[in-house]
Amino acid sequence: MYIIKVTYIKPIEEIDKHLAVHRAFLDKFYASGNLICSGPQNPRTGGMIVCSFPNVDEVWDFIHQDPFYINSIA
Repeated sequence: MYIIKVTYIKPIEEIDKHLAVHRAFLDKFYASGNLICSGPQNPRTGGMIVCSFPNVDEVWDFIHQDPFYINSIA
């Protein structure tokens, strides 16, 4: 099990523009059983993802596919 701390590096307005596609991305991994839970922090400065992958390389693959990472906003 791995815990990923997400930190927003752009204004929340920019985060909100990508939120729907980020959630759709997460839904794929919930469906495959890799994600255990996830959600935003309060205040909205980032979020947390609890996941289960066979190894850390697959965790990095997951992170690098996240729209937040791809768009350099978190």
